[in-house]
Amino acid sequence: MRPADLALLRTPGVPAVSPDGRIAVVAVSRLDLDADEYRSRLWAVPVDGSAPARPLTSGARDTAPAFSPDGRWLAYLSAEPGGRPQLHVLPTAGGAARRLTDLHLGAGAPVWAPDSRRLAFVARVPEPGRYGTADGVGPEAEPPRLITTLKYRLDDVGFTTDRPSCVFVVDLPPDRDDDGAQPPAPVQVTDGDGDDADVAWSPDGAELAFVSARHEGADADLVRSVYAVRPDGTGLRRISTSRSDCAHPAWSADGRTVYVTAIPDLGPEGTDFVARNATLCRVPAVGGDLEVLLDPEDTDRGDDTPATVLTDDGALFGVQRRGAVELLRVPLAGGEPQVLVDGAFTVRGFAAAAGVVVATVAHDASAGELIAISPGGRRLLTGFGAPLGETGRVHRMAERTATAPDGYPVHGWITVPDGPGPHPVLLTVHGGPYSQYGWTLFDETQTYVTAGYAVLQCNPRGSSGYGQAHGRAIRGAFGTVDAADVLAFLDAALEDPRLDADRVGIMGGSYGGYLTTLLIGRTHRFAAAISERAFNDPVSFVGSSDIGWFFPDGYLGTDPARIAEQSALAHAGAITTPTLVIHSEEDWRCPVEQGARLYVELKRRGVPTEFLLFPGEGHELSRSGRPRHRLARLEHVLRWWARWLPTAQNLGNVELPSAEPDREPPGETEPGPLTVRAVRVP
Repeated sequence: MRPADLALLRTPGVPAVSPDGRIAVVAVSRLDLDADEYRSRLWAVPVDGSAPARPLTSGARDTAPAFSPDGRWLAYLSAEPGGRPQLHVLPTAGGAARRLTDLHLGAGAPVWAPDSRRLAFVARVPEPGRYGTADGVGPEAEPPRLITTLKYRLDDVGFTTDRPSCVFVVDLPPDRDDDGAQPPAPVQVTDGDGDDADVAWSPDGAELAFVSARHEGADADLVRSVYAVRPDGTGLRRISTSRSDCAHPAWSADGRTVYVTAIPDLGPEGTDFVARNATLCRVPAVGGDLEVLLDPEDTDRGDDTPATVLTDDGALFGVQRRGAVELLRVPLAGGEPQVLVDGAFTVRGFAAAAGVVVATVAHDASAGELIAISPGGRRLLTGFGAPLGETGRVHRMAERTATAPDGYPVHGWITVPDGPGPHPVLLTVHGGPYSQYGWTLFDETQTYVTAGYAVLQCNPRGSSGYGQAHGRAIRGAFGTVDAADVLAFLDAALEDPRLDADRVGIMGGSYGGYLTTLLIGRTHRFAAAISERAFNDPVSFVGSSDIGWFFPDGYLGTDPARIAEQSALAHAGAITTPTLVIHSEEDWRCPVEQGARLYVELKRRGVPTEFLLFPGEGHELSRSGRPRHRLARLEHVLRWWARWLPTAQNLGNVELPSAEPDREPPGETEPGPLTVRAVRVP
């Protein structure tokens, strides 16, 4: 990839499957570099593979498709350029879509009631006078905020106490209603006291389950429980009573059990989060403690499906496993899970109906394609990655396992440019730390390899996907075995004659930025470094980060001397390596002061350094920031490496050709109607 090839990326989301199992619908997003916007359309995909995928909608940003149980409607979110997502419904037999909401801060993903006549969703409700609700009153003119809680803001969201997330229900217009008539107004069901999320209907439509933190002491722990409420807002009750972090409740068909994805036990204080896996659990619908169905030691959910998907044969569950995300079908009556997708793939999301499972699956050369899984086998349904693949600028990863000084295995990948080499090397370190590199197309790696660099990625101790013990190995020990693992992987990789052992750079973001800063304070082996959105100083992080009230204590402990030993900034006085510091002005996860202090420390001592600061961006800049900012970031990264590690492909003075920003995946270009058989719902 070249930086401008970002415009060729096509990323499918979580699919929806029609009740008759014939059609899948998925949102496919792309970056529009000219407009500096993300675009997303819904695509209809025949599950039998009888025809290519075709565009179904033509909105600026259409997402979150959901079929009604009777198959007559497709609900989805649609946002106008610069606008908020609003709920729409499209008749599957043909006809125009209707907009059902006009909420000031937008609506969340739609969830159908069993009667196919109502939709539930969550949405943030702004306090009057804030967030543009008062004409002529901008953010600078709003009244002051009086903060009395530890939890009051979130990265990429902002302040939360004055715009809580609440459950809503909206009725569909009558069948014979004039399309121009005003649809029924959404009804707010909950007060948002616990920042409600993940709503689901009971099978009789009499109750809504959702996740919230409404218990006593909720401001000082990480516990989230499952609650139930009637659609009119009455009868609020707590279902799960464990000290767990619950998500994605789903009712069993008989209404007697609620299945959830949960971290089952957060400890007596409710804050034992370090490397705790989220696994499949269930709880009686009348209330009680969670029952764990999959061993949390080595089962950690890793897909993006915004629900717990239940079928007649069991629950579908995506599990992180050594850089992959496998798809399991877990029998609800007991027994061994069936593996539906394994190997060198990352299952992004899935849906099921009428005996067929449709999943979005990525690998190292694809951001994702749809596959159908049925008793007859697996079938590839889409070719969304063709525009990028046809450039010839996609490079395959090679798996490798190194050995740390204490004998521990370090698993990772090497991606090498074409040609004999030796190629300069970029050692990249992922964030988290409880996350994983793995089998998916990573735009950054692809860009660096095309520019002539061999890229190393590994999952040191502290990473997810290798069990809780692997992840908890760095608790109270940041910068010990994790740093040793990363360097051991580098040393093993450099035995490859295609790699230039004398020309090595290091870079990472968030926790990866921390480890980058820490390592260049210990060794001078790197030609240059890039420390991005880094967790550099745990002391100031406590009061400045949205997770500062619990994260450093959990990972580094509370002893001042031990914290200082693990702090990257405390040892930054030893850094002489040229370092580019990248940060975002509105990063509330690793706030900008974390980067600014590193930059000033280096600048005052004359260490070659630059501070690249992005306005209006948060912690997720490199993944979901404005398209032009993502482009500019990659260009600056290549410029920095051209200065300190030049290659024939990256001399720093070449104008890169532009990509084709408006190219769509293969298939028809004009939206067409769905053809879905209606299903009688008992």
